[in-house]
Amino acid sequence: MPPMQLTTGTVIGGKIVIEGDPLPEGTVVTILARDRDETFLVSPQLEAELQASLGELERDETMPAEALLQRIRTAS
Repeated sequence: MPPMQLTTGTVIGGKIVIEGDPLPEGTVVTILARDRDETFLVSPQLEAELQASLGELERDETMPAEALLQRIRTAS
């Protein structure tokens, strides 16, 4: 499985303009659009886990997807 990258963007003029460095030409992307009015609630424990994960992402403490999938397989 090839490495993955997470980025955000905004639709402007019908096209998605991403933040940060541009993706290479021909990059295949999957888009998940949030509904502006949609909200959800999580437990304090899950919120703490999500915040910790975002911190890891900001510090570039990530692992290749294949390593994560292997870790999940061995944990099952």
